[in-house]
Amino acid sequence: MMDADHYTYRVAWSPDDAEFVATAVEFPSLSWLAGKQEQALIGLRKVVQGVLADMAATGERPPEPLSVRHYSGQFRVRVPEPLHRRLASEAAEQGVSLNQLVVSRLAGQ
Repeated sequence: MMDADHYTYRVAWSPDDAEFVATAVEFPSLSWLAGKQEQALIGLRKVVQGVLADMAATGERPPEPLSVRHYSGQFRVRVPEPLHRRLASEAAEQGVSLNQLVVSRLAGQ
């Protein structure tokens, strides 16, 4: 059975609910509300553990945690021709490859 601790959890304040809401990226339909951040996380982890147990009992395959997925480091992005031209020009002006320019932009540098 998959370990509930390996999933990606987030806890944020919900102004609409006036409580903290915990969510799990790999289980978008699940959430847990609580008055304290820690309680929200603990509550959701218990729900995820229960869901994983149910999935194991019925032979369902649980979602793979983001933390253990393999990423190739490559993805394709389609951009309009004028943007492609402008980025290529900027890369040439800076003396870097288009790939290096885009990576630095994505990294916020």
